Amino acid sequence: MPTASHTFALAVYGAPFSSQASYSALNFAHALQREGHQLTQVFFYQDAVYHAHQQTHPPQDEVHLTQAWQKLAQSTQAELLVCVAAAVKRGIFDTQEAQRYQDAHANLAQGFQLVGLGQLLDALHTQDRLIVFGGA
Repeated sequence: MPTASHTFALAVYGAPFSSQASYSALNFAHALQREGHQLTQVFFYQDAVYHAHQQTHPPQDEVHLTQAWQKLAQSTQAELLVCVAAAVKRGIFDTQEAQRYQDAHANLAQGFQLVGLGQLLDALHTQDRLIVFGGA
């Protein structure tokens, strides 16, 4: 008997390449797809905002996590949301924030959006499930 389809939001807190959080979240997201559930958004917080840096270039034998998230977002139509306060603190800017800080350059990877923490709280109320993947 098929199970009911649910909407999911994911929150990733772990930095790319130094935490298993992103890999676990990606695997979970692919499992959601296979099971027919809908992934609506992925929220990157704390050191996970480094996923959204456009100039990430891992060695060829490693998973390019930024591109993996971009590809997943294209196939699921999920939003890739990045906490603006955490991003700016770590030197990640979209065009608007770069202009605001005047000495910064936009370096937010395509497909990612800087948003407020309220977007994560909104997911608690609008999605069937919010799954958090922590750091270290």
